[in-house]
Formats: sequence, C-alpha cells, structure tokens
Amino acid sequence: MSSREPCYLESHRSGILAARISEALERLRHCTLCPRSCEVNRLEGETGTCRTGRWARVASLGPHFGEEAPLVGRGGSGTIFFSNCNLLCSFCQNYDISHGGEGREVSDLELATMMLELQRLGCHNINLVTPSHVVPQILAALSHAIEAGLRVPLVYNSSGYDSPAALDLLDGVVDIYMPDFKFWNEEPARVTCGAPDYPEVARTALRAMHRQVGDLEMDAQGLAVRGLLVRHLVMPGDVAGTAQIMQFVSSEISANTYVNVMAQYRPCWQAHTWAPIARRVSLEVYREAVRAAREAGLVRLDGPSGW
Repeated sequence: MSSREPCYLESHRSGILAARISEALERLRHCTLCPRSCEVNRLEGETGTCRTGRWARVASLGPHFGEEAPLVGRGGSGTIFFSNCNLLCSFCQNYDISHGGEGREVSDLELATMMLELQRLGCHNINLVTPSHVVPQILAALSHAIEAGLRVPLVYNSSGYDSPAALDLLDGVVDIYMPDFKFWNEEPARVTCGAPDYPEVARTALRAMHRQVGDLEMDAQGLAVRGLLVRHLVMPGDVAGTAQIMQFVSSEISANTYVNVMAQYRPCWQAHTWAPIARRVSLEVYREAVRAAREAGLVRLDGPSGW
C-alpha cells in the first residue's frame, strides 16, 4: 500500500464527501448526471438509457492482471465491473454486461464490502469499470468503505462520456482517472453509439479530469497513486481519428500524459452492421497509430510489446 493518502480520505474528514453524496442522490430524482440527460426519477425506480435505478448493478469483481502496469503491480488492480452503460457502443467487447445487463443489484453497503474485499486480497487500487451512470451509488458506498478502513487509490475507468456535473462530484474523491477517448469525429460516434456529442463531451471531460489530478504519478514501486491515464482503442481504417486525438492530448492536456494505445479491437456484438468496423485492425494501422502518438510529442506510451 502506498504511503500517499488517497484524496477521498480528506474529503471524508472535511464533510465534503457527505455533501457530495446528498447532492448526487438528489440528482437521481431528475437524472441529468450523464450527457444523455434522461430526466427520469431513478430514486423511484424509473430508468433511462443506462437502465439503472437507485441501486448499482455489479457483473463481477476481482484482482485484474491485464490492466496497465502502473495499476497492476504484484497484487493486481481491484476491478468492479458495473452492469449496463450510458454509452452502449455497438462494438462493445463486454456486450453481455453493457447491453445485456448481466449482474445483480447491490446495496451501497454491499458495494462498500466489495471494495474492502479487494483491498484485503492485496489489490493496489479499486478500479471502477463503466462507472459513469452510478456515480451517486459509488459515493455512497465509498463512505461506508472509508469508515471500515479503505485506504487504496480509487480509479475511475470510464468511456469518457462523462458530464461536467458528475466530474464535479468526483473532484477530491477520485485519485486516478482512466477514460477512453474513442472518437474524434461526430459521425462514427453517432453511428456506433447514438452519441454524436461524444467527441466534444470527451474533450471537455479529459480537460476536467486533468485539472483535478494532473499527470500520472507513481510511487517508488512504480504503482500509480494519482493522475490521468488515457486509453485509446485503435479501430479499422482509422475510424477513431487517432492522429487528431493524440495531438489533442499532447497539446491541450499534457505531452506527459500516460497513454495506452490499444490494439485489441475485434468486431463484436453488432459491429458487423457497419462495414468500416466489421474487421480487425491491421498491423500497419496499429503501427501508424503509435507513430502518430510519438509524432504528437507523447512520451509515456503503453501498448502491446513487439508491435
């Protein structure tokens, strides 16, 4: 466990966390917590795009050794995979969870217990996967977990489709932001996610995340303790607009941003319904993506070895 204290502890001591929980839960009454702005009363069981009411749904949890090296260390990253999603990509590799809703509802106390169990198992952090639609539930659970001894960094692992309102609630609570930046242009976001606003939302979100936590910092063991880590999935035919994304991250966020250029795209779920993404990524397209990142001036790159 790092000697650096997670930022949520000070927010808890000062009463900030308690105030954020109240505000976040109240926002569920007329939900505009994510860019979808469904305006349903989730406290009364109504659901919008994310199909999630008052209680979070969890699909799985456990130590994960396939994440980025600064998160994994020797004990693994303590992942909690939330069911459902507010973005719903047509090519999602976890479609059974995001689209199918596989998992079970958990109370705030049960979610807190999951966090504590991952810490007990020796995980270096709590990695909240697909959390954008359950920010109030996470905050409420975190309070219980802190009281019971949670002391590892909190990782917010999102699609990048996060609203300023939700990120304001997380300021001083999240230690490590790990957003995707999926698309630079509106059209692929519209076709695959029904979210033409995704590019602008993601740009705004990354700016806000970096303002809160800065560049990724690691301890003496090479474990991440605070900061921003950006993921980008390279897609066939450069549908994602990789070069523009890398230039944006380097020039408008920081050239010192830790970026994972990911090569694992494969056509899943309903990817076959749009020809440009109905195939795998070629070796040359991936190598060009890495070149684009380096040419943009990014120096902290993660990705598969040997490419």
